[in-house]
Amino acid sequence: MTPTSRPLLTARPDIEAANPTALARVLDVQPLWTDVRPAAELIPELADERLLLHAGPPVAWEWMCVGAVVLEGWAATEEGALRLAGSGAVRFAPCHHHDMVGPMAGILSPSMPLMVVEDRASGLRAYSNLNEGQGRCLRYGALGDDVMRRLRWMGERLGPALRAALGERAEPVNLRTVTAQALQMGDECHSRNTAASALLARELGPALARHADLGGIEALDFLRDNNYWFLNFSMAAGKLALMAGHGVEHSTLVTAFARNGVDVGIRVSGLGDAWFTAPAAPVDGLYFAGYGPGDANPDIGDSAITETHGLGGFALAAAPAIVGFVGGTPERARRVSQEMAAITLGRHRDYRLSGLDFAGSPVGIDVRKVVDTGLEPVITTGIAHREPGIGQIGAGLTHAPLSCFTGALDAFPE
Repeated sequence: MTPTSRPLLTARPDIEAANPTALARVLDVQPLWTDVRPAAELIPELADERLLLHAGPPVAWEWMCVGAVVLEGWAATEEGALRLAGSGAVRFAPCHHHDMVGPMAGILSPSMPLMVVEDRASGLRAYSNLNEGQGRCLRYGALGDDVMRRLRWMGERLGPALRAALGERAEPVNLRTVTAQALQMGDECHSRNTAASALLARELGPALARHADLGGIEALDFLRDNNYWFLNFSMAAGKLALMAGHGVEHSTLVTAFARNGVDVGIRVSGLGDAWFTAPAAPVDGLYFAGYGPGDANPDIGDSAITETHGLGGFALAAAPAIVGFVGGTPERARRVSQEMAAITLGRHRDYRLSGLDFAGSPVGIDVRKVVDTGLEPVITTGIAHREPGIGQIGAGLTHAPLSCFTGALDAFPE
């Protein structure tokens, strides 16, 4: 990508003063998992109206997954759900507009259980839904009795069991500690969460077993088979940290980075709530047997919030086990993490990369540096089938389009 020359790439005192402040707020956040509650109890708009949240920047309802309309009982069939959505009786909004993040389609509805992640020093809270596992899932657009049964079980049994297990602890679960340890065990905490998921299950295992009446044993069986379990926690922790860094006047720090399967969008600390978008990019990766690029949906999901937090593609040097899955070599993984350091404001104090002699992971994407270098932020991600319900068909690497960043830079006053 060819670097672009703009007046704002020269050093400006107001920006140079703002960016360290924004980054310090990000790094000071301690993400604590404190609770699990139904979404309608945490996000008032979900209780007051027929509202569904989705991943990415705003998008027309025709591109949305409407299975949650059936889950909530607002319609009995997929056809009825489509009619209801088309009538305007259901409203859609980005998860990011409600301090929330969701993977792939990112669909959230009132009855779904949400994890609560908070920072005690700032009082900020962020949320994510609970990971459904693999196979036929709502986040991939799947409908059917099996999908609805799992989601209802998660609301009626899994959520209460997790809440009871958390309530037994003297202290909440510190997600930064889990993430830091998982990075030393081969995760990058976006597309590979095997170690982090196991560590989190170990934290809650005994307490879950003591709450068999609420579904604790069922929960342990579910967690045993779900290597993506920690992804949603990683996302919520990233969202919380970047919320702390948002709203710093003059700062060029990227504080949201999301895709809805149609567009990619970023938000910037010093530019309020505006989205700067570009068409979603394809994913360059490896496909499961029987699938290829013609089957793939463009990039989708809120999970790139992990990259803004120094994880995923920015921490690829920590995860040699994932390299073969997404395509490439350990040397490429090291090179990607080194390149990402050229577009960030600093390195994480706690997230250390063994593949780079335990240097901190690059963190704090700077709009100016992206435009100046022409280096587009790298994302590790799954590849979803373009048809609803089929699910994941591969994994690989993609990039945030440069035009998102040039658009944001142009929005700064001269």
